[in-house]
Amino acid sequence: QVQLVESGGGLVQAGGSLRLSCAASGRTFSSYAMGWFRQAPGKERELVAAISRSGRTTYYLDSMKGRFTISRDNVKNTAYLQMNSLKPEDTAVYYCAASTRIMVATTSLEYNYWGQGTQVTVSS
Repeated sequence: QVQLVESGGGLVQAGGSLRLSCAASGRTFSSYAMGWFRQAPGKERELVAAISRSGRTTYYLDSMKGRFTISRDNVKNTAYLQMNSLKPEDTAVYYCAASTRIMVATTSLEYNYWGQGTQVTVSS
């Protein structure tokens, strides 16, 4: 089992940047593929980005490509989501999640553990 704690959310102006962190504790972090999801009010939770156990393979929702970067540090047991050129429509609660899959996991059903989420608000 693994416990996940997100941090780094906040209020930022459009065009700004934030870096989210997801600190993992418990079972070996490198045993999990990781993902970042988000959920805006009244909308379904959607996958933003995912990364394999090794970090060599990544996946992004099309609208995030070029703006968001997912990464991980298996020594620090932490996953990151660097978000640049933020837009008001990026406003949501962002969650990190862990999957026992070896490669990237692209659906929420493939994820076994979830953090509590961190709020990101982008003002226009």
